[in-house]
Amino acid sequence: MIPLSEALLLLVLLGDFAVLGASRLTFTIRITAFQGFLLGLLPLAIHHPWTGQGFLLASGTMVVKGLVLPNVLRWAMREAAVRREMEPSLGPLSSVAAGLVALGLGLALGRHLPALEPTLPRLLVATSLTTVMCGFLVLTTRRKAMTQVVGYLLLENGVYLFGMTLAGRVPLLVEMGVLLDLLVGVFIMGLVVFHMNRELESLDSARLAELHD
Repeated sequence: MIPLSEALLLLVLLGDFAVLGASRLTFTIRITAFQGFLLGLLPLAIHHPWTGQGFLLASGTMVVKGLVLPNVLRWAMREAAVRREMEPSLGPLSSVAAGLVALGLGLALGRHLPALEPTLPRLLVATSLTTVMCGFLVLTTRRKAMTQVVGYLLLENGVYLFGMTLAGRVPLLVEMGVLLDLLVGVFIMGLVVFHMNRELESLDSARLAELHD
């Protein structure tokens, strides 16, 4: 039987590939929200016995990543009246193929890094590296600013997963500070997307070159 932590990491990986292969923005936002809930459950699945710090981190992660940030993105999407990515640099199949390459690299790099604590799942490092690379793929191959925000969230999810390797040593204040930084960052990006759509009547990030004094 697959341990709960490994099952959660596999679902995170499936979410990465779902984002890479999707064009509808509402679907990608739902996937990142689902990933947020998975990442919130992960500390509870890994660390036993449960502690107050673990519950606080899990609940904070689920609230910020699973509820607050997706709602900010939905608000920005409604204000900008954008629904899907129309002209990505890589198509869905090419993006998924690139994601498979990223998964292979993540597994290879995970084997060469120092051994983790025995209680940590073996897929943790590979999943974190793959999620970071998938986030970079979305950031660099999508033209719509809203989709690039989703790529930023994927990238940060990967960083969060890698930080789980040190979750037992990092103070809770630092961990919650990272979540606060993410919340502020995405809120600001949502405002930028809204004003970009108002000024340029487009969310194509290539049109930022038209801005001047």
